[in-house]
Amino acid sequence: MVKQGEVDVSRTGLRKIVAASMAGTVVEWYEFFLYGIAATVVFNKIFFPAGASQFDAIIAAFVTYAIGFAARPIGGIVFGHFGDRIGRKHLLQISIVMIGAATFLMGCLPTFDQIGYWAPALLVVLRFVQGFAVGGEWGGAVLLVAEQCPDRSRGFWASWPQAGVPGGNLAATVVLLILTNTLSEAAFLSWGWRIAFFLSAVIVLVGYYIRTQVDESPLFVEAQQEIEREQEMSYGVVEVLKRYPRGVFSAMGLRFGENIMYYLVVTFSITYLKTVVEMDTSSILTWLLIAHVTHLAVMPVFGALADRVGRRPVYFAGAALSATWGFFAFSMFDTGSAAYVVLAVTLGLVFHAMMYAPQPAIMAESFPTRMRYSGVSLAAQVTSIAAGSLAPIIATKLLATYHSATPIAVYLAIACTVSFVAVLFVRETRGISLATVDDVDRRDQLVAVTR
Repeated sequence: MVKQGEVDVSRTGLRKIVAASMAGTVVEWYEFFLYGIAATVVFNKIFFPAGASQFDAIIAAFVTYAIGFAARPIGGIVFGHFGDRIGRKHLLQISIVMIGAATFLMGCLPTFDQIGYWAPALLVVLRFVQGFAVGGEWGGAVLLVAEQCPDRSRGFWASWPQAGVPGGNLAATVVLLILTNTLSEAAFLSWGWRIAFFLSAVIVLVGYYIRTQVDESPLFVEAQQEIEREQEMSYGVVEVLKRYPRGVFSAMGLRFGENIMYYLVVTFSITYLKTVVEMDTSSILTWLLIAHVTHLAVMPVFGALADRVGRRPVYFAGAALSATWGFFAFSMFDTGSAAYVVLAVTLGLVFHAMMYAPQPAIMAESFPTRMRYSGVSLAAQVTSIAAGSLAPIIATKLLATYHSATPIAVYLAIACTVSFVAVLFVRETRGISLATVDDVDRRDQLVAVTR
């Protein structure tokens, strides 16, 4: 037995919770990243008119990709508000159904040649629904674990839902790799790509079922009962910004460089390798497959390291190393060597994992239970608008303008510097009890009420 606050959680029960959280995360990010890959290799060709240069349609596809990020903060706010009020489990079930339906319908869309500008318009609507659901997914998934695992190993256990992200990307890459290797390019662009989107209906059912098998955390149940008893207690976005602005803005800074780093490595790299190095899609996906496997494997390793040496040192190292990636990775891409490409992408994802793995623990330990879902979701999803959503667009525009990867490397270095500085403003919370965080919040609330 392991102890979390005043609640005992068996190791078997904890593994079940991790499995439920991770299964749903894999499903949702499979679908979210499937769009990202398809935007580069499919959507720019069938949903948008050809532009003056090869980059015009790619940028247009990335703009619709960014719509999903714009929707994520809205989803984070809505899901965070109700997740703090009625529970993490129910909201996570809703989110997985929403994103599954949107992804399946994307596979049904007619092309630009068939219905003109209605094609990208409908794509935008479905992408918005996807982003809205994913915006509510991440916070609930990591908190389902973080609130029920031991204090001394929260970094390790909470990193497993993070591993679900490369797991989902890995699944999307495998499906597209199989399709591109078994179908001709014409068949793949005509109808083959739709199979990957239709598969979402099957995996959503699996993820939904697994999530019905877990219960809310005792910490949340206690906080919910307290809110009902003490009507003056508040929760939600307004309250978390009022009471914990440092936690919110520090978390945004942590997220900024990490988010840009990830989408340059896993999304823009495909564009660069196809348009500049002129590699075929199948080879690129094969190399990404190797990198995604490594990314998934090292996630819990860095989570455990954050439990041993602290959250801040691991995050510091990840931000510093990520700032250097652009200055050597694109030169390695330019060689056209499979070994160099795999090494560059893999190193990028390892550096990213050093920031991403301890992130749930840091954020969960920054907010009390009554507003944790709102705080975590707000910080993570609002940042994604200025970070991950724009990263492929900015990088593609810089490449089209300067015909060089150096400005992209500088852009990434600046972004990672923001995260590096943000770590300075974050308290080291390794081993802290979430029950203690709630106790401090209650005392502060009592002081505020009695003034």
